[in-house]
Amino acid sequence: MRGDDAIGPVTAGKLSEIFSGRRDITVINAGTVPENHTGAIRRENPSHLFIIDAVDMKKEPGHLRLVKKEEIADYNISTHAMPLSFLIKYLESSINAKIILIGIQPKAMDMVQSIRKKNPISRESEEGVEKLLEVLQDVL
Repeated sequence: MRGDDAIGPVTAGKLSEIFSGRRDITVINAGTVPENHTGAIRRENPSHLFIIDAVDMKKEPGHLRLVKKEEIADYNISTHAMPLSFLIKYLESSINAKIILIGIQPKAMDMVQSIRKKNPISRESEEGVEKLLEVLQDVL
């Protein structure tokens, strides 16, 4: 994983800690291959599915945005084996859940950042993650 491309897994790790006592919330760290987790998602049969990822929206690093399905093609979204638009279409056909893509603007997507720092993502992206965690704790 390259630099701020780790936004999703970092966020998933923090959400797992925050919601560890909640039986009504399941957090899946899908890494770079979310399509490998569709079976687990189908078994959970959620009412809502949040996909959190690094999305290059040409905004300030750490910027948060709900990305509509129709907008996915307009943005550079992380590095996955399968485009998220395909994954979302597949999930829409196999579960009856509201699927919400939350994008966090990355600062850098290079490996050097990950190797040199203890934290795999930039400070600015980490601030975006923390803002998102606050919102999710308030609404969930």
